[in-house]
Amino acid sequence: MYRVLTEQFGNPSAQYPLGFEARSLTEDSRAVIAGALGCKADSLYFTSCGTESNNWALRSAAWHGRRTGKHIITTAVEHSAVLEPLRALEQEGYEVTRLRPDRSGNITAEQVANALREDTVLISMMLVNNETGCVFPVEEVARLLRQRESTALLHCDAVQGFLKVPCHPVSWGVDLMSLSAHKIGGPKGIGALYIADTLKNFRPLLPGGGQERGLRSGTEATAQIAGFAKAVELRRDNLAEKLAHMAALKAYCREKLLTIPGVEPVGEGTAPHILCMSLVGYPSANIVNELGEKGVCISAGSACHKGRPSHVFSAMGLPKKVAAGTFRVSFGPDTTEADVDALYEALKDHQARRFPML
Repeated sequence: MYRVLTEQFGNPSAQYPLGFEARSLTEDSRAVIAGALGCKADSLYFTSCGTESNNWALRSAAWHGRRTGKHIITTAVEHSAVLEPLRALEQEGYEVTRLRPDRSGNITAEQVANALREDTVLISMMLVNNETGCVFPVEEVARLLRQRESTALLHCDAVQGFLKVPCHPVSWGVDLMSLSAHKIGGPKGIGALYIADTLKNFRPLLPGGGQERGLRSGTEATAQIAGFAKAVELRRDNLAEKLAHMAALKAYCREKLLTIPGVEPVGEGTAPHILCMSLVGYPSANIVNELGEKGVCISAGSACHKGRPSHVFSAMGLPKKVAAGTFRVSFGPDTTEADVDALYEALKDHQARRFPML
């Protein structure tokens, strides 16, 4: 990224040598990311983030099916970057069915089948829930739509799933898929939207100068794009070992934390990088703040909640005390057992001082 900012800083749309160089860099980066996703490079469009990708996908998919109907299916535990645009579409006359998970946090394809109607124009389902780590049956839903010969489009928010669990929009038959660089160690401020080749005349997000083949105009963020591609290259190198490492650390962490009185598991997330637990009966914000002061960074849920109660745990129907104490532990390729041990010691100390009788 530094090299692009200082040496390859031309405008990719410009007709001078620095521009040609920047354009080549952008397209090479697009090919790297598309290769990891298993799609053609010209099916991938750069955006500023996953939220932008989700908004574009949802609004344009609704417009695409405007002559078919106004019914949309989603889950009650999607990221706010999906739920909020759908609330806006409801105000414009769309009907949204929100599927609720079971107490383990799981959603089934059967729920989608039961909700599917002739006037359904869109199903939006995340690949991995960002708070529980539950993997949703996106491939099964795509197969269901083919079997029903439904014209509804399938959008998948894969921000938490890309390069962490299987993610194959082309072979699965997904129409739209949202990505974000910072979830795989890339820079913040760059995302992408996969648009299937079958979607002709897809509605542009930003009309203007014609960048991104006329669908998302605006000068390309060349440094962020290069950073996104480099993060993909780095993550794909020995990916199987990295995923196994994260899964092993998750299991190790879960086992250790469950020895602390009052700690319970939340959900049955199988993604290797997210562990959801609860210190029952104590506000998770206090846990996060106190452990943060000791240099241990965990989360009370999505960073986008900003301290508000989680809609995910509400939809799961967790008991109030369990929901209040939930926290999320995230794992990356560089996380170590020493990091987990530091978390364990800090949480054990916190519990002993706050719950001396447990």
